[in-house]
Order: sequence, then C-alpha cells, then structure tokens
Amino acid sequence: MADQPREQAPDETPGQRAAGADGTGRVTGAAGTSPPAAHVPAVPAAPAVPAVRVEGLWKRFGGQIAVAGIDLELPAGRFIGLVGPNGAGKTTTLSMITGLLRPDQGRVLVAGHDVWRDPAEVAEVKTRIGVLPEGLRLFERLSGRELLGYTGRLRGLPGAEVDKRATQLLDVLDLAGAQHKLVVDYSTGMRKKIGLAAALLHNPEVLFLDEPFEGVDPVSAQTIRGVLERYTDSGATVVFSSHVMELVESLCDWVAVMAAGRIRAQGTLAEVRGGAPSLQSAFLELVGAQGRDTGESLDWLGGSR
Repeated sequence: MADQPREQAPDETPGQRAAGADGTGRVTGAAGTSPPAAHVPAVPAAPAVPAVRVEGLWKRFGGQIAVAGIDLELPAGRFIGLVGPNGAGKTTTLSMITGLLRPDQGRVLVAGHDVWRDPAEVAEVKTRIGVLPEGLRLFERLSGRELLGYTGRLRGLPGAEVDKRATQLLDVLDLAGAQHKLVVDYSTGMRKKIGLAAALLHNPEVLFLDEPFEGVDPVSAQTIRGVLERYTDSGATVVFSSHVMELVESLCDWVAVMAAGRIRAQGTLAEVRGGAPSLQSAFLELVGAQGRDTGESLDWLGGSR
C-alpha cells in the first residue's frame, strides 16, 4: 500500500517542514532506522529559495514616489534588518511584500510564491507569513487570551492546539498575568507582545515586523528579542524594519539599507558595514547624511543668556 502524505506536526518548526519523517530529510523504516543507501550519482543541490524576492517594485501616492523600482533578495533562515531614515519607504515596502498594499508595478515572491499574481497564491503566502505592522489595530474588546484563541481558529488550527500554543506564548512573553485583561487596557509594550504572539501562533516560515521595538521598555524588548532569536535559530526568517542602527547591528546578520524609496545597499552585516567603524557610520554615508549641519548654526541656543 502506498505511503500516505505526512501532515505537519503541530510543534514542527518551519525549518523542519522540508525534512523527512525523522526531521533530517532521511526516509526511515518501521524501526526508525535508515535502510541501506543505494549507490546513486550525486545530484547538485537545488539553490535555496530566498525568503523574499522583490523585482522592480514601484509605489506612488499621487505625485509622490514612495518606492522607486527596487530589487531585493532576502535569504531564508536569517535575521534581516530593513533600515532607513523616516520616510525612506520601509513601511510601504513591507506592506506590499505582505499583501497589505497593492504595488503599482513589480513582482513579489515570498517563499517562492507570488504575492499578487492570483488569489490561490495569495492564500498560500498568507499561511506562510506572520505580520506585526506598525500601529497594529487589535480587537480591543477581547482579552489577550481571547484574541489569541480567535486568531488561531481563524487560521484553521484545532482548538486544543490553539489553547496549548496560546498558553505557551503568554507564559514566554510574560503576559500570563494579564491574559484575561482587555487589550484596550494593555500598555504599548504589552500590545507589541500580544501582537507578536498572534503573528507567531500559526508557526510561520517568515515573520515581518515593522518597528517592533518602538515604544517598548527595556524588559519587554529583551523578552521579544529572546523569542525572535529562538525563532530564527529554528531555521525561520525574521524581517524587521528599524531606524535604530545599534539595535540592528546587535540583532541582524543581513541588512538592506533604504533611502528615498531606493535600496542603497544589501548584504551581510559585514558587507554593508564595509570599512566603516560601525553600521551607524556606514548608514550615514549610504544615505548621504554625512556632513549635515548638526546645530552649530544655532549659536543662540544654550544655557547662558
């Protein structure tokens, strides 16, 4: 009798989905051991599918060009920072990549699936990504636990599995004590954490975060950071936008620099930093901010009168 297709285990990590029944890619026998390997010619490994590929992406708002024909390729299994000054086009770019905003022109592939080509592709993409946008609107009249329960069932997860994952996420993100509190009464840091929990609940392959540490206290930021590092260690991908270079430099191993709607540099942290002493210095040079007036002309400003 032919083997039946294997369903994804509820606790399977994104990095294990392409592996075999033992999580390593091997086909195992009934006793859990590998059968003798037949001699076969070596086959070159297929090139890894990038987490995100963007080709010729444009977005205009009236006469204002927000994103100017960018090309971007983000590798899978990395902690990726999309950095740029305010108004660079980071949020607009992430919105188009995640299916929240239709581009005027261009193509977006997430995990090999076209985000905008047809409804079937869009539906497939949505199952593979988690999104925490800036200014996230939550169902504020639900408690934290109710919000996770609703989100998980909306994703089609079994009720028992939703409850188990919600309990674990609430504990890890230090929200267990506030799980029955209405979201409308949550602080900024608590809202970011419950939003992150909702984005992670269905175990996505790629997680998109827009300014996830903005307005978050150091304790909550450390908690969020720990969860994200564990997530990428499993083989999943995090893409987050920020304009805080010190944070990006301490978290990310791959960076794309954006300014005025264009990609100025992309690559590993070392490649983008180049010979500069820090990512901050490299960033200022890339976006053309070196040598700007830093206040010397304000000779009237000071404590003495």
